[in-house]
Amino acid sequence: MSEKTHVTKAAGVVGASTLLSRILGYIRDMVIASFFGAGLSSDAFIAAFRIPNLMRRLFGEGSLSISFIPVFTQYLTDKGKDEAFELARSAIRLLSVVLVITTILGIVLSPWIIRIIAPGFTESADKLSLSVALTRIMFPYIFFICLVALCMGILNVLGNFAAPALAPVFLNIAMILSVFIVSIFSSNEIDLIYGLAFGVVIGGVLQLVLQIPFLIKKGLYFWQKARTWHPGLKRIGLLFFPAVFGSAVYQINTMIITLLASMQPEGSVSYLYYADRLVQFPLGLFAIATATALLPSLSKQAASKDFTAVRDTFSYTLKLVFFLSIPSMTGLIVLREPIVALLFQRGAFNSEATRLTAHAVLYYGIGLWAFSGVRIVVATFYALKDTKTPVITAVISIIANISLGFILMGTMGHAGLALALSLASMLNFGLLVLALNVKLGSLGLKDITESALKNVICSAIMGIVVWTVAFYVIQPDNTSLSGLFFRLIVSILTGLITYGVFSMIFKTPEIEKVLGLVLRR
Repeated sequence: MSEKTHVTKAAGVVGASTLLSRILGYIRDMVIASFFGAGLSSDAFIAAFRIPNLMRRLFGEGSLSISFIPVFTQYLTDKGKDEAFELARSAIRLLSVVLVITTILGIVLSPWIIRIIAPGFTESADKLSLSVALTRIMFPYIFFICLVALCMGILNVLGNFAAPALAPVFLNIAMILSVFIVSIFSSNEIDLIYGLAFGVVIGGVLQLVLQIPFLIKKGLYFWQKARTWHPGLKRIGLLFFPAVFGSAVYQINTMIITLLASMQPEGSVSYLYYADRLVQFPLGLFAIATATALLPSLSKQAASKDFTAVRDTFSYTLKLVFFLSIPSMTGLIVLREPIVALLFQRGAFNSEATRLTAHAVLYYGIGLWAFSGVRIVVATFYALKDTKTPVITAVISIIANISLGFILMGTMGHAGLALALSLASMLNFGLLVLALNVKLGSLGLKDITESALKNVICSAIMGIVVWTVAFYVIQPDNTSLSGLFFRLIVSILTGLITYGVFSMIFKTPEIEKVLGLVLRR
């Protein structure tokens, strides 16, 4: 099997698992929106949940995997399975100790953490105290999700992508059930929000338990002896700390947006959260899934010093991600309001909340291609064990995000903050690509640009067709949820067919690859 085919198939496995997780995630958010709307309780929970959720994205989808996989792959290639597995056991034990200390400190320091990430909450004693209490309940989730991330890295290198990708499903199920179970015994909003927080922790336990049988099946018995300090841990550490900034710039920028939004009118944090959830759907389905599949392949090629193959695999993967993310961006922007209405408009989440959330979706959406591209470029840098460049571009992006956020939120409110994040991500992507082109030599940027332009043209045509169809068939104010659902499906299917037809007319290579894989499956 060629490395391109391997990456595509692995991305398909991760993407399918991510699709299930995202669907359950939307059901979870629908439940939260229905029970809590966009007010004090939802703002407090979302701000508190940002911390464990940030850890999930930093480690589960970012720096821990990016720093561990290249070193683990190198040991597996050069020194064999026994030595690589001893490195894995040492990493699990050291990480467990660090996480216990981190969790204790987090619980103790929760009042100061909330003041840092949501300084606007200090104006409301009730919102501040509730946010602190929820943070303390959910902080142990960090212990479980970071260990899950390490297990995911091990399993991905060993060729198992399904089990790690399915882990978030258990978090969503636990959160959904927790709210409904508590609602049987109490209708008090505070009791319900506490139940939701405990559901997060239970979900973390279930995610970790899921990984254990698959590790054992691969022959990794974590109870066997291992050195307390394995030499490979130093190499992982040298990659890890820069990776926190380099690979997680989107999450750090999102945290900054939450901080600034806490100074905006009540509900702003919630509008941005729900909008971000919509953007996370295609981002997780395509970009994160593909980057997860890409890193082990690139690490093997880099370990073998086959840099021609690295360039080839990178170029192919970036074109594939653009082929999927650009039409997703277009569809999300065109259908943003009916999608928000379908997913969230019920109970305490009214039509005004839908309008304001959709406004944020518009400005988050225009940056989707950049959010996706950054994931692929950063994975390539870390496969090459270059930790310096992503950190430099990340710092520039964070500064740009803060500056633009302060400027734009004054005139555009919470929507300006969404736009600031998109513009900062575009800047980060551009700087990363230029740096990688210098490092590896020609990346075939002309070919990548031509492919992306074809996707833009096909997506623009698709957008016009979808807008026209939606104008006539979608009437969100005068139809039931089931009616809105089926009319949205008609619009989306029309878009998919239009994009596929015009991609074939323009002879886009990616359409042949994707269709061929789907038909074979």
